[in-house]
Amino acid sequence: MKPLLKTLSLVLMSMVLASSAWSAPVDVYGVKFDEQVEMRGSNLLLNGAGTRFKGPFKVYAAGLYLGKKVSTPDEVVALPGPKRLSITMLRGIDAAELGKLLTRGMEDNMGKAAMAPLIPGLIRLGQMFADHKNLVAGDSFTVEWIPGTGTVLTVKGKVQGEPFKEPEFFKALMWIWMGPVPADWKLKDQLLGLK
Repeated sequence: MKPLLKTLSLVLMSMVLASSAWSAPVDVYGVKFDEQVEMRGSNLLLNGAGTRFKGPFKVYAAGLYLGKKVSTPDEVVALPGPKRLSITMLRGIDAAELGKLLTRGMEDNMGKAAMAPLIPGLIRLGQMFADHKNLVAGDSFTVEWIPGTGTVLTVKGKVQGEPFKEPEFFKALMWIWMGPVPADWKLKDQLLGLK
């Protein structure tokens, strides 16, 4: 009977260790991304996480959270339910410049015709970042899609103004990182869980 108990104990300990390893946060240059987060009553899974490089410099770490794991940009946008892109700066940056880079990233991936209806939102987005002056290493922001509400931007833990209602605005934002001309090809693959 004792060998059976010992075997069962070992099996249980292995299961506990395996489950705790699975739920251990993913570390991206010191930024921790939990494997699961709760958002408005929904459990979201870390689809992928990685780093945005500009030349040899690490700019920020990003993690994409979805209701289930997917591997294409179209699946990210089409997936129902809440979604979150969480970004933590790894170096300081002028926040107004970051806002301009985000707008340029949307234009590069959507085309000017598709961007025309989003211009009021782009102006608001630029102003939201300009109001912060600078983002330093450790500062974070999130882009969240909340069904029935829209896209909510949170910078340094504070919600920035009213949600962007148009689903196209969320897609345009996601295309900065996952569109045909992403900010960083390696980061695109990392967010999509391909690397």
